[in-house]
Parts: sequence; structure tokens; C-alpha cells
Amino acid sequence: MERVIDRDGLADFLRRRRELLSPADVGLPDGARRRTPGLRREEVAQLAQMSTDYYSRLEQSRGANPSEPIIASLSRALRCDLDERDHLYHLAGFAPPLRRAGRHISPGLLGLVERLTDIPVCICTDIEEVLWQNHLSDVILGVPCGHGLERNLTWRWFTDPRTRQIFPEEDWPAHSASHVAELRATHTRRNGDSDVAELVTALLDSSKEFRTLWESHEVAVHRLPRKRVLNPEVGTLDLSCEVLLTPEADLRVRAFLPLEGTETRDKLALLQVIGTQTFA
Repeated sequence: MERVIDRDGLADFLRRRRELLSPADVGLPDGARRRTPGLRREEVAQLAQMSTDYYSRLEQSRGANPSEPIIASLSRALRCDLDERDHLYHLAGFAPPLRRAGRHISPGLLGLVERLTDIPVCICTDIEEVLWQNHLSDVILGVPCGHGLERNLTWRWFTDPRTRQIFPEEDWPAHSASHVAELRATHTRRNGDSDVAELVTALLDSSKEFRTLWESHEVAVHRLPRKRVLNPEVGTLDLSCEVLLTPEADLRVRAFLPLEGTETRDKLALLQVIGTQTFA
């Protein structure tokens, strides 16, 4: 079926949503006095991780056809609720995602995590696809790139050796067991939903280690609450991983707290200043 985009409708919706938001709504400073209400185009582009020129073209009913990941990013940047998100997808010629909590970050949840600036925080689906990370999480865990499997923590753990380099090697078996046990629990709870089944099949085909652990049939909702992360700038970070679930239990907010009695709190404060230059 041919994709049909309502370019004028999309442009109008983007512009009206932008004008309804204030900088405070999205965690930005007010700055100088504004001649028009709402956010500036460059602020929406920054929040959606795209160029200002690309976003401006969308508001002007021209430019390239936006992809689904672009529409998802705009939905989050413009703080759309589920009805608004679905409308945005329809305007862009896509079928909206299923109404599960697993892929939609509500404006309230996004507003909450954006205020947690002094600890690493990320939001993942129940199959460990990274949807959002704050600045410190980018610094210590790396900036997630790409889409789909490329943003899936479990897939990357078993297929990309670089993913493991930020953790001590002696901790790798515990991380592997935790990834598999949590995926097993999600697979059972979701009763073979296609996204879970496809991830499991891909991992079984790609990783002998995953296949061995999967066949052991261990199950856990959450394990490995303490993590050690290796950082080239400040050394080892000793962290406690607290997992908060949405009411539907399809989104996981992971907050990494410094362990008391260690130097990790001071190290995180230093990394806030250093920034992501190591990963540039």
C-alpha cells in the first residue's frame, strides 16, 4: 500500500504543538524575551536530535519524507499524548504503534527524568531497546546510535564485543545471565508477541552464549542491582541500578545511583563537567 503523507496537515500540527509549549515545559531555560509564543524551531530540532534545517522544512510542507524514527522523536520532543502521537503518525502516512506503554514516553515521565541531571538515567522498552538517555548516561554507557536492534542492549551485549568493554571482564557472566533471564520473563509475560519472538530468534541464530543460557531457562524480573562501569576519565564507577516501571510495566526507567562509601558521587559530578568529548 502506497504511503500517503498529509504534508500541509503535518506542517500545521508541528507548528501548533510547538507554539503550545514553553521552554519550561521541556526543561529548557527561558532565555531572552520571545517575540512569538512557544518554542523556537531550533529548540524542537535539538530535542528531537535533528538539524534545524530539516525540521524547518517539515514545518514548511517540503523536504524529505520523514521516517518512523523521526516521527517518534518529534512525538517525544513535542510532548504528545497518545492521541496526539497517533494523529502525528497518521499525518506522516504511518500506522501508529500499538497502544502499549512500551514505545511511548508520556510527557509526564519525560518531564520527571529530565530533572534527574546528577545521575545517569535511561528509559528502555521491556525488551531493552533504549528510547531515551540523559547526558550522564551518554557519558558512561555510550551514545546509542541507529535504530531497532542497534539500540537494543541485549542484542548488542551478545553480538558486539565493544559493548562489554566498559564493564570489568569478571562481571560479564553475571551481565549475560541477567540479560537472558529478564528477556525470558518478558517472553513469557507477553506470550510470544512478534517483537519479542523476533529478538529471541535473532539472538539464538547469532550467539552461542545466548543460546546456551536461553536453554537453561532461568527467569528473573530484575537482577544485578549493583554495577561497576569503567570510564577512561575517572576510573571505576560503583553504581546501584534502581529500576522503576510504568503502570503497564512495559517501560523501564533505569536510574544509576552512586554507592555510598565510594568516590562515585564525586566522579559523576566531574563527568558532568567533562561531558561526552571522549565519545566524539
